[in-house]
Amino acid sequence: MFETWEELEESIKDCNKCKLCKTRQNIVFGVGNKNADIMFIGEGPGADEDKQGEPFVGKAGKLMNMAFQAVGLKREDVYIANIVKCRPPANRNPEDDEAQSCLNYLRNQVMLVKPKIIVLLGSVALKNILGKEYGITASRGKWVEKKDIKYMPTWHPAALLRDETKKIDFINDLKLVLKENN
Repeated sequence: MFETWEELEESIKDCNKCKLCKTRQNIVFGVGNKNADIMFIGEGPGADEDKQGEPFVGKAGKLMNMAFQAVGLKREDVYIANIVKCRPPANRNPEDDEAQSCLNYLRNQVMLVKPKIIVLLGSVALKNILGKEYGITASRGKWVEKKDIKYMPTWHPAALLRDETKKIDFINDLKLVLKENN
C-alpha cells in the first residue's frame, strides 16, 4: 500500500497488470476531493472517459451530475473512481481477472480518501466491493456497513439512460447518502 497520492499515481501510470492496458488511451485514475466524506465507485471507463482520462464525463456522467445538482451535491466535494482504471472493449463489464488486477489501486484510493460513505454504482461495483452474493436489485437503497464505512448500493447512471424509471430511485438513494452524511 502506498502512503501518498503521488506514490499511488506513479505506481499506476505504466500499469500492464491485465489485457485492458493494450487497448486503452488513458488510465482513468479517479477525480475529486481527496479528503471527501463521500466516495463514488463505478465499474470502468467508457469511451469518453478513456479519451479524457477522467471518470463519468460521458452521457452517464452528465446524468449523474444532473442528479447531484438536483439533491445539492457538488461533484468537487466527492471522490469518484472505478473498479478498473482502463476501458473494457465495447464497454463490456470488466472480467474478474481485470477487476482483481485493479482492486489494490482502488483499495489504496479508499485508504487515502478515508470516506465515511461509499456509493456503489451498479452491480459490478457492488459485487467487487461487498461480494458476489449481493445483487443490485435487492441491495439498492439499503445501507451495508463494513469496517467503519457505510455503503449505499444504487443503480449505475448508465442504467438510468436505459430505464428512466430508475432515476427516482437514484435520486432517493443520493438523498439518503446526504442525510446520513449530515
